[in-house]
This record gives sequence, C-alpha cells and structure tokens, in this order.
Amino acid sequence: MVKNKFQATGRRKRAVARIILSEGEGKLTVNGRTIEDYFPTPMLRVRVLQAFAVTESLKKFNVHANVRGGGIAGQAEAVRHGIARALIKDNDTLRVALKSAGFLRRDPRMKERKKYGQKGARRRFQWTKR
Repeated sequence: MVKNKFQATGRRKRAVARIILSEGEGKLTVNGRTIEDYFPTPMLRVRVLQAFAVTESLKKFNVHANVRGGGIAGQAEAVRHGIARALIKDNDTLRVALKSAGFLRRDPRMKERKKYGQKGARRRFQWTKR
C-alpha cells in the first residue's frame, strides 16, 4: 500500500521549514526529534498544531519537518505555515478554514537591519551639544 505524501514549505522571519505530510497516526518529528523534545514550551507546541486544530485532522497525518534558521518561535510558526500549505494539497476544501485563521499568509515581518552611524536599526548614538 502506497501512502500519499504532500510536501510544502513554510517560512517565518529567517526560519524555513520543509514539511512532508503523510497518511498516518499523528506522529510529529522536527529535525529527527519529537515535537515535545524540539519545542520545549507548550505554547510553541500549540502554535505548531494550530493548523490541525482548525481542520480537525491531527490523527490522520504524520509530519516530518526539517527546519533551519531563525529562532525557536520563528521555527514553530514556519512549521505551522508549512503544515497548512501541505494540508491544502491533500484537501482543497480546507483552504477556507485555514485562510480565515490566517495560516496561509506568510508573516512578512522581519528584523530591520542595523544602519551605519547608528547604535541599532533606529536607535541613534546620544547627541551632545558641547
């Protein structure tokens, strides 16, 4: 029996997640580790599983995610974005629910770069009159 596999990419800040969604019993692995091991806080785990919560399809799929770049929170949202995109490849009727929840839109907010002659992105050095 051949299992259906759906691939998708999710992004957030500097994090990029490659998701492989396959029919199964609900196992989630991130970079070869379990979700509880990779994402230490419950809030990050909830964020990863939000796409499944909206579509009520957690126990139908196994998820294998490869994540690179960014921090742990950005990686969690990148995985969520990728899972949402992969779910649509399986069932296009889920698009309405995922889109209204905002999981299909890539969050465009990035860290602003530091400018020369300044302390940070917007912070200036202290100005002295004399």
